[in-house]
Amino acid sequence: MPVSARRTNRGESAFTLPELLIAIAIMSVLALIAFPAYSDYQEKVKVKKAISDIAVIGVLINNYYLDARVYPPDLAAVGTGGVDPWGRPYVYMNLHDAKGKGQARKRKNLTPINSDFDLYSVGKDGESAGPLTAKASRDDVIRANDGAYIGLASKYE
Repeated sequence: MPVSARRTNRGESAFTLPELLIAIAIMSVLALIAFPAYSDYQEKVKVKKAISDIAVIGVLINNYYLDARVYPPDLAAVGTGGVDPWGRPYVYMNLHDAKGKGQARKRKNLTPINSDFDLYSVGKDGESAGPLTAKASRDDVIRANDGAYIGLASKYE
């Protein structure tokens, strides 16, 4: 049988152009639905990682205090460079140091959220402001109530 005769056999199954276009359209719609959900999931994972990191760093700082009777001058003193899941350094401020006084993070009634030290991540947007009610601070992952609360600033009251 000649080659051309074999190719013209209509018994073979194949997709038509409209079927391919419909399949591509369906996959595109599914991707548009799935991508934001996946992005939200990734963000939640990063927040949970930052919460875990802050808890561990907080313990290291408290252990340093128990040994030295002063809070460390920076995070390097406790053996961590402290980079958050968004690739930015964690912010640490010793509130017993002259530089830390008056710079403490504050809640909506402008009272400090910690009495020992502040430790937080500036979050997804990379911006932060002193009071937690500021828009730039709402996505920060904070340590508050001297370590009794670690989580998003937007959920802290």
